[in-house]
Amino acid sequence: MEDLILLRPWWLAAVLPLALMLWRVLRRPVSAGGWERLMSPQMLAAMQALGSFSGSASRGERLLPVAALFPLILGLSGPALPRQDLPVMARNDTVILAIDLSPSVANGRALLQAQQAAAALLQGLPGRPVGLILYGNEAFTASAPTTDPRRLETMIAVLDAGLMPARGSSPGAAIGLAARMLANPQQADLILISDGGGVDRIALAEAARLSGLGAGIWPVRVEGAAAGAPVPESSAMAPLASGGRVLNWNQADDLAAELAGRGSRHRVAELQAFGYRDFGPLLAALAAVPLLMMLRRRS
Repeated sequence: MEDLILLRPWWLAAVLPLALMLWRVLRRPVSAGGWERLMSPQMLAAMQALGSFSGSASRGERLLPVAALFPLILGLSGPALPRQDLPVMARNDTVILAIDLSPSVANGRALLQAQQAAAALLQGLPGRPVGLILYGNEAFTASAPTTDPRRLETMIAVLDAGLMPARGSSPGAAIGLAARMLANPQQADLILISDGGGVDRIALAEAARLSGLGAGIWPVRVEGAAAGAPVPESSAMAPLASGGRVLNWNQADDLAAELAGRGSRHRVAELQAFGYRDFGPLLAALAAVPLLMMLRRRS
């Protein structure tokens, strides 16, 4: 219970008047509803013995209001423990996976390499929101950033050559779409999985713009182009990379380990109220026991 905190500690100030109330109850002698001021003690005792009246409440009964107010005050102070099952911090370090599905990739064994690289990245980036872009001559948002890797794994597993409506490869379109998807590019990363085809002035300009906003761009090269397709140079995507480095598809685990520590978290005010397990209502409910005793019917 060392993590126990009070969400509303100022309510404990009500304990002071409650203590004064308790002191008065304990100090004040048991009364007989005012009859003790009119009768002698012998007559009062005789009338009570004859059953003429039941007399006043006992000291225990007079303590019932105090017994009701004490758990109510404790409940209002909000004793709580931090919840481990609900985050109060949100990630603002989104990762966008952009997978090239142009014919040179989708019709060759490079597609399987792209799928394996993407799956390794998803497994190696726990907690970071990941979005998915598929592109050929145009770029399309396959999934908004999500922290559920299973959702993206299902999509990646069924990628095939028939998904893109037109031929060609435009990494510039994918980079531009990624920039529009990112709410905070300063903490974000774009991973471009491709054989390197289609790198042109548009792609270079979009990459420079996104890097200028603070995002990291990480090209991952796949091999095994489709038969008859042109094979780009291995360094074709190097100008797009933030650090000028192009990784092979089988280095996806190393890239994931490098990216896992990047980015940061920010506190979400809307989640603060749900970040603790509040025991206040349970304690306040205990006040019902003495209250019901006060309301019980006397014979």
